[in-house]
Amino acid sequence: MVYVRQDKLPKLKEYKYQGVDHSFVSRYVLKPFYNNVVIHCFPMWMAPNLITTLGFGFVVANFLTMLWYTPTLDQDCPTWVYASWAIGLFLYQTFDAVDGTQARRTRQSGPLGELFDHGVDAINTTLEVLLFSASMNLGQGWKTIMTLFASLLTFYVQTWDEYHTHTLTLGVISGPVEGILTLCIVYAVTAVLGGGSFWQRSLLESIGVANHSFIPDSIYNLAWNEWYMVYGSVVLVFNTIASIQNVYAARRSRGQKTRDALLGLLTFAAAWVLIPAYLFLQPMILHNHLVPFVFYAGLINAYSVGRIIISHLTKSRFPRGNVLIYPLIYGVLDSLGPFLQEKLGFGWPSALGDGVYQVAFVFLCLGLGVGVHGSFVIDVIWTICDYLDIWCLTIKYPVNEEEEKKAK
Repeated sequence: MVYVRQDKLPKLKEYKYQGVDHSFVSRYVLKPFYNNVVIHCFPMWMAPNLITTLGFGFVVANFLTMLWYTPTLDQDCPTWVYASWAIGLFLYQTFDAVDGTQARRTRQSGPLGELFDHGVDAINTTLEVLLFSASMNLGQGWKTIMTLFASLLTFYVQTWDEYHTHTLTLGVISGPVEGILTLCIVYAVTAVLGGGSFWQRSLLESIGVANHSFIPDSIYNLAWNEWYMVYGSVVLVFNTIASIQNVYAARRSRGQKTRDALLGLLTFAAAWVLIPAYLFLQPMILHNHLVPFVFYAGLINAYSVGRIIISHLTKSRFPRGNVLIYPLIYGVLDSLGPFLQEKLGFGWPSALGDGVYQVAFVFLCLGLGVGVHGSFVIDVIWTICDYLDIWCLTIKYPVNEEEEKKAK
């Protein structure tokens, strides 16, 4: 499949990064730290995309330790594991933020950098959902799925916003800044507390609030991790509404219909009708094999986001549909027959059943996701590098500062 049409390639040379960051933490704390300290740790010969890749390597290492110590997402790990997750994620955030400065410093700014940066962030979003679930002992269940939904929706809407406004807008509270720092704090606190079991305790009880009669039991018994999900839901709603307002304002200023932009959210909505439906019909997958399924769901979102970014860079039509949801449609229909037969008395037999073939189906979907998204990434990187005469992980034409000074 051709992901970048030849007639759209000239648009790549018109690329110019536009971003707005309203975060006070980013403006007054992180950016001075990045620009005055961190950037000097990287030599001029190091490509920006290589910095992004190295930073992502810390997250991959975190993910591997999670698979070793708590593959079911509900077991306490050694203290050093949680500490390494906090350090690894902070280093990822630092490397991910510095790559833009390195690109400007080495004259390597371009569309490939934005695509590479967003593509890595899309995969990291899913991995961090699993790490967060493991740090709070959420286990394999609906809480992890709700966390996944909130994280993927935030990333998808932010990319959808950038496509229509042509500007990457980060709010006062955003995922790439405050969201990641919050996760770092959660991992670090979990290390200090000695495990994720603490987050299962009632928040009000653990801070010494008495169980007064005017406090409903449902509120008083809410655990730390459930209060965190309430906080996350509030931030999710706030950021989603802000992005919709940004898109509406941008399209109205250009005289375009605002409702057409909302159609771009249907791809995400379709996937998230199918994902909970499949898990509801297959509780065995939900409670015993959730990690590979979550990774597959994350790849569905990463593939959609990647295509949106390409359309943004080449000024193409907004992409709709996603080939990776087709196996999910089959999985839901296959599982729906026995459910209807049990509840209503009519239906159809399942070809996969609810045993080993269903597990194999999930891993087949995961393999398909890796293959399709992997082919997309390789094809797009190869096409852009070939057209712009650049390399991805190394600098093809390094800047000679001494010669530039002499020329001036």
